[in-house]
Amino acid sequence: MKTKRIKGTTVRLSTGDQVFYGLLDIVVIAVLVVVAIPLWSTITLSFRPNAFIGTNLEGMFLPPWKWSTAAYRALLGNNGFLNAFLNSLKIFVMGVASALFLTIPLAYVLSVKTLPGRKFLTILILVPYLFNVGLIPTYLVVTGLGLTNNLAAIFLPGAISTYNCLIMRGFFEGIPDELKESARIDGAAEWYVLLRIILPLSKPIIMTIGLYYGVSFWNDFFNAMLYLNANTLQPLPILLRNILMASGMNEFVEVNAFGEAPIQAIKAASVFMAAIPMIIAYPFIQKYFTKGTLLGSVKG
Repeated sequence: MKTKRIKGTTVRLSTGDQVFYGLLDIVVIAVLVVVAIPLWSTITLSFRPNAFIGTNLEGMFLPPWKWSTAAYRALLGNNGFLNAFLNSLKIFVMGVASALFLTIPLAYVLSVKTLPGRKFLTILILVPYLFNVGLIPTYLVVTGLGLTNNLAAIFLPGAISTYNCLIMRGFFEGIPDELKESARIDGAAEWYVLLRIILPLSKPIIMTIGLYYGVSFWNDFFNAMLYLNANTLQPLPILLRNILMASGMNEFVEVNAFGEAPIQAIKAASVFMAAIPMIIAYPFIQKYFTKGTLLGSVKG
């Protein structure tokens, strides 16, 4: 009978447990393969030379010394791509900052159980979440505020997510009330309690919600298509869309704007480079991600 060490304790595994863990390992490996194959295919496709002749399967096993960086050099050397990447980066930074700046105080207010009208405020927030007003009223509000051709039109309408707010509220409610009450007894104002007591203990949920907002703003395509008409303000998703359309229609400037790199390699390189910021950020946030999600959902 096999044994398994759990937190320094040796546990004997029964036959059923061994079968269960064996099946679990198979499922995890299968999921890993399903995720890894498309990722590896995209990476190898982005390095595929223009002179390559063969099937996609053969291209996945093309040795690295035969790879070509023409697609990446063409993208990085294109002013449109660099400008779109910078616009997306601005939306990402400003969007996450403004979203957390608005969501954290609202979630904290909802977590105060002695707040007068707390239930009414919660219902007031849930109603528009459950009954979406639709695209036309949102468009009229955004254009009426003069946000057309402004990067703020991408992140301000969605700066407060009800779902994220409720998760954060649940996390705040899990913080012992004794810590808050002791500060209030000493004469601390609510803003002081939030800044000096709540926030230092809330790094997991802040990182988690920040990641949610960041991924949403970075990949936002529809709002950018609606509100950003100037070419100089187009973010990366819009440019990627133009590249995809250009490869099929052969009508857009992007077809001839990236040198001699094959269009399929450029498309794959664009997708990979668009994911780089999230790939870089996730390892630093991952240790907070699971804890923040689980603790925030207990009372949410």
